[in-house]
Amino acid sequence: MTTIPMTAAGHATLEDELRHRIKIERPRLVQQIQQAIASEANLVENSEYQAAQAEQNVNEARIAELQNKLARAEIVDVSKLSGDTIKFGATVTLVDDDTGEKRTWQIVGEPEADANGGKISVTSPIAKALIGKTKGATVLVEAPGGAKAFKILQVKWCEAKRKRQEQV
Repeated sequence: MTTIPMTAAGHATLEDELRHRIKIERPRLVQQIQQAIASEANLVENSEYQAAQAEQNVNEARIAELQNKLARAEIVDVSKLSGDTIKFGATVTLVDDDTGEKRTWQIVGEPEADANGGKISVTSPIAKALIGKTKGATVLVEAPGGAKAFKILQVKWCEAKRKRQEQV
């Protein structure tokens, strides 16, 4: 079984989503299906039932996916990492050689990646280019939009803040 690296915050976020889908979404969808059946017994022509059934299937598939990812999770404690060499968990500040724009990203596991939230997957082109490099180095990233050059300004080691869903 292949493990999936992730931060403790990413693992906790997946656990929160799983708990929400099992304890909140699953019962809500069962109730929605029961109400649809009560309002129209002919299930073939019952669009409310069909829609609720489809939503339940999506929810159950996501539950299975989350359970699989959590079972294969290899939690990396970023707070115990240090050094100047970029690896999983590093928070890296870069400057785009073309535009001068600064960006900061943390290299995280695929399930917790969110480029808009400053987290990039360890399997992304930019993370692959950064792994093994140090502060001051320039990296060339082959991205779908073409090659881009970035200079590494800073490498930090800090656990990302966890996004909390509603408590269940």
